[in-house]
Parts: sequence; C-alpha cells; structure tokens
Amino acid sequence: MTGSDIPSSFRLAYVPGVTPTKWVRVWHERLPGTPLELVQATAADAPGLLADGGADAGLVRLPVDRDVLAAIPLYTETTVVVIPKDHVATAAEEVSLAELADEIVLHPLDDVLDWETLPGRPAVERPATTADAIELVAAGVGVLLVPQSLARLHHRKDLTYRPVPETPESRVVLSWLQAEEAPDLVEEFIGIVRGRTVNSTRGRAATPQRPTAKAKEKAKEKAKGKRAGTGGGQGGARHKPAAGRKPSPGGRAGGQSGKRGKPRGR
Repeated sequence: MTGSDIPSSFRLAYVPGVTPTKWVRVWHERLPGTPLELVQATAADAPGLLADGGADAGLVRLPVDRDVLAAIPLYTETTVVVIPKDHVATAAEEVSLAELADEIVLHPLDDVLDWETLPGRPAVERPATTADAIELVAAGVGVLLVPQSLARLHHRKDLTYRPVPETPESRVVLSWLQAEEAPDLVEEFIGIVRGRTVNSTRGRAATPQRPTAKAKEKAKEKAKGKRAGTGGGQGGARHKPAAGRKPSPGGRAGGQSGKRGKPRGR
C-alpha cells in the first residue's frame, strides 16, 4: 500500500451543546475510508484550536475572527432560563427579562451569550463554569440564562427551563482556517451540513452512474423506433387512401364537403 493509498483523516472540533452525530453518520456513509476524529473544545478555545491547525473544521459559536477563520451559519439557538421545578416562573410558557429583575442571575466565566447589560441581580462571585452554575441553581442560589442546548446538556430532574424572548442568542457556525479555496475534505463536510446529495456538483466530483440493463434496453428500443419512423419522404406527410376505397362520409369529395346526393327517382 503506497502513501497515496492511505486514507487521510478529518478532525472535527465541536463545542458543548452542539451535537454533530447526524452529520458524522452521513460522513461515515459517504466516506467510509476516511476516518473522522471528533475533538472536544470549549467555546472559548475552539477558534484558537482551528487557527493553530488542531482541527480541520469546527462546529463553534460566534464570534470568530473572520480575518483568520471562514464561517458559514448553521442555526441560532433560543435562550432559556434554567430554574428549579418549584419556581413560580414555571407557571408560564416563557419568561420576560423584567420578571427576572429581582432574581440573582448567575454569570459563569464560560458564558457564551453576548450581554450588553446583565439582567437581574449579580451573584457575590461568578461561577467558573456553566456546570458549576447549574449546581448553584439546583441549590436555590439563583437562576441561569443559557442557550437551550446547554440547558439540555446539563439536564437535571429537579430543574427545568423556559424561553426568554428579547435576549442575546447564540449562533452556531461551521468554521475552518481562511484560504482561497476550502480543502477537499472541508468542502465534503460543508456539503453534508448543507444537505447536498452525494452526487452534487459541489464538493467531491460526482461519481458517474453506469446505466442499468433495463436502461440500456430502453435506449435501444427508442433508437429503433426513431429509425423506423424516418422514411424517404417528409415526416408527417398525409397518406392517400388505399385504391378502391371511398373516402369517409365526413371527408372532402370533389372540393365540397357534406353535400347531399339527388333523390333517386321512383
């Protein structure tokens, strides 16, 4: 086996809350000979990991430095408030920021939301991580605003969450190192996340499909029919009635049509 025959691998970074499972499954179906390695990274570390070549592409959260990294948007997440199940806010389908004004709103150091003004009352100190903040919510210390995927990631039976409109939202993108042209394997993954078919003209070149025996037979019959329909005269010419056969009653005779004959004598 030569060096060129050894399949290259693809390293995909992803941040907490992002679930790459469905895209990874499609990758293995389409490129079974090219291993895909998943690389976990924090939201803060992921852009640097891509810039340093630690991964070929990444499912990361904005912002990223567009002078260094290319990015295509995938989806925007709803922001929710994580609260104890016995909290009064559970009576509503969604919670406004005004309703959180008197709450202690925890602000972990790894927060991924871009706040201009923090809502609610600040805690005495900031939790180190979102996981630590979840523990404090469970202990009744305060509430926590996070993207919905992070609320699901840190699910606990004694906690729940509600959407909070008019809050900053987290946007997830597919990102890779800036270049004039995306590498082939990155282009492959772009096609997968965008839902391109396996034979799309974008990304990897389409694999020519060999015609089936049925398709070949159909093509032969079509060609045979065309040859049979091409005579020496002009196509579509009207045929003359056979000799000895009268024209149909409704047809033209002698330049007049529908003319009744004379009554026979008695």
